[in-house]
Amino acid sequence: MKRIFLFLATNLAVIVLLGIILRLIGFEGILDERGVDLNLGALLVFAAVVGFTGSFISLAMSKWTAKRAMGVRVITQPSNSAESWLVNTVRQQAQLAGIGMPEVGIFDSPEPNAFATGARRDAALVAVSTGLLASMSQKEAEAVLAHEVSHVANGDMVTLTLIQGVVNTFVIFLARVVGHTVDRVVFKNEEGHGPAFWITTIVAEIVFGLLATIIVMHFSRQREFRADSGGARLAGREHMIGALQRLMQRQPGPLPDKMAAFGISGGKASGLKKLFMTHPPLEERIAALKASVS
Repeated sequence: MKRIFLFLATNLAVIVLLGIILRLIGFEGILDERGVDLNLGALLVFAAVVGFTGSFISLAMSKWTAKRAMGVRVITQPSNSAESWLVNTVRQQAQLAGIGMPEVGIFDSPEPNAFATGARRDAALVAVSTGLLASMSQKEAEAVLAHEVSHVANGDMVTLTLIQGVVNTFVIFLARVVGHTVDRVVFKNEEGHGPAFWITTIVAEIVFGLLATIIVMHFSRQREFRADSGGARLAGREHMIGALQRLMQRQPGPLPDKMAAFGISGGKASGLKKLFMTHPPLEERIAALKASVS
């Protein structure tokens, strides 16, 4: 909780600092001289409220959404040896990682996949597909579980939510500054907001939104390397490498957008599409593990 508070405080400090810098350089005065009557402070607050609210609502609903989107059956009482092993393995890994026992679930899918989600480290959800349990050895499946438990222990869900909130704030803020400027300076609209404001704002949000997505996906890929490293510590480096190599043979199925960043693997991409990947290529992840010190 302390780490989350510090991260949130840092993000809010960045937003406040931006407001101070804009005032110090006289940006608001420059806009006034050009007839752009815009209260940057109020706009920044509005952008932060809207930007963070959506992200936190999504985080708060993440477990509920995941269970229904993927048809996850939470194991409350193991009904067979496989379910008992699954629950006991996650419990042992959670203890080693220093987090509370997550809910453990299974969802029906022929493809090997797994994900973790939840707003709190001590009340998360770790779920695996039936395809993963059927296609991987016990040690490989254990490594996948360790990867997901590491996501929880690292606070990745909250971290990416805060990053998303920050970039959302900048997208909303900058798009409205551009829209307001075009409306006032180019189209000479003196009262209210004309069509130029709304059209320009929408276009700017799309452009800035793409740039923001690239930033968030970069952080997501970095978190995957950390989760792999954590999985290697909990389950053994060779087993983590073995699990990733198994995934190379049989590509995991897709997860809903909100959970894709916390699955075990993403899809394949090339060129500019790589910038929008939630996960690094499996080859790079395997190479990073092989290069790391046990």
